Amino acid sequence: MPLLLLSLAQFLLALDYSIVYVALPAIAADLDLSLTAAQWVVSAYAVPFAGFLLFGGRLADRVGAGRLFVAATVLFGAASVAGGLAGNGEVLLAARFAQGVAAALLQPAVLGLLGTLFVARARALSVWGAVGASGLAAGVVLGGALTRLSWRWTFFVNVPVTLLCALGGLAWLLRPSPRGGARIPLPGALLGTGAALAAVLALTFPGAALLLSAVVAVLLGAGFALHERTSRTPLIPLALRRIRSLRVGVAATALYMASVGAEFYVVTLLLQTSRGYSPLRAGLAFLPLAALVTVGSAVTGRAVRRFGSPAVLSAGFALAAAGLAWLAVFAGGSYAGGLLPGLLVTGFAHGMVYTAMFVLGARDVPAAHQSSAGAVLTTSQYLAGAVTIALLTLVLTSGSFAWAFGLTAGAAAAGALIAVAAVPGFRPRGIRAVRAE
Repeated sequence: MPLLLLSLAQFLLALDYSIVYVALPAIAADLDLSLTAAQWVVSAYAVPFAGFLLFGGRLADRVGAGRLFVAATVLFGAASVAGGLAGNGEVLLAARFAQGVAAALLQPAVLGLLGTLFVARARALSVWGAVGASGLAAGVVLGGALTRLSWRWTFFVNVPVTLLCALGGLAWLLRPSPRGGARIPLPGALLGTGAALAAVLALTFPGAALLLSAVVAVLLGAGFALHERTSRTPLIPLALRRIRSLRVGVAATALYMASVGAEFYVVTLLLQTSRGYSPLRAGLAFLPLAALVTVGSAVTGRAVRRFGSPAVLSAGFALAAAGLAWLAVFAGGSYAGGLLPGLLVTGFAHGMVYTAMFVLGARDVPAAHQSSAGAVLTTSQYLAGAVTIALLTLVLTSGSFAWAFGLTAGAAAAGALIAVAAVPGFRPRGIRAVRAE
């Protein structure tokens, strides 16, 4: 039951990131938002999610992952109600920001519990990763169905799930609180979140506002780096910085969101704004991709045990690059002949990458640091997602879907190369290969 509960929570986090994609045109029309402003319905969730994850990881290590799990699910549910009731863009973005903070507390709690409750950690992570990858894919399908009723249901649907998770957490996940521990480095979290927010803003605003946002991002980023170097309680513990498999995992999670993780955004806009699909029809168009994500996730656990996570991760990224390159070339064609083959290939690759990157990243991390390590991995994932969405919005304002798909294909190719460097036996100069599972 605990694994089912933790997987359900991860499904919710992934679902809520992608469920608004198909709803974006309806949200923009109802609340009178431009494409640039509507982008922030996604980014207002991703930026605080990324910025406060490291803080959440340290908080989970100190107060107990089970307690944090319950509190975070309650906060997530309350923010979802606020988003569903929002009467203007400002309230909606504030609710999305609160959802992102709640997600930043919930994610490391989930990963910490996975790392401490299960002896077969890699197997548990495989199941959890498969469910999480399915959540991202299911989000766009469910978003299309719910938006036909009202985009507000894409928020209200979270409420019963959060109630179930909170009650289940009280019943099965509470453990005695850790004793003592270092203070929680909130200043570092605020500096990191501010730097991420300013960086995304710099990709949103033109002219002087762009320059100002870029300067603020650099200054806050420098402050964050200084904090990490000088603080007695850095957000990223020194012990984690020495783990090579975790460093490779961090790069992989970033490139995952810059490739197949961002594919949903581009395909949604292609279908609804360019081809005039209704939200429901767009959601149904994602069904083949969603099905293949589930299949890819299901086979990855066994493949990782046989071939090792670096090899599976590299193969997944290479397959993703091929599928995205197909979309870049043939997205202008019909759905069956142009889009569908690319969606099938990238869907399968998506499931492979999502599961393998977390198995590799957490592989060599001691149980005591599982929450913090999970936070590091997911910080990279969602920060890259926010930056990528901003970049793709700039590209898509000119209507260049081919270039948008091409950029995501390039990110996937880079992921394949980075994962190759972690395959046992691959030892280029200056790179030390990680050990096999």
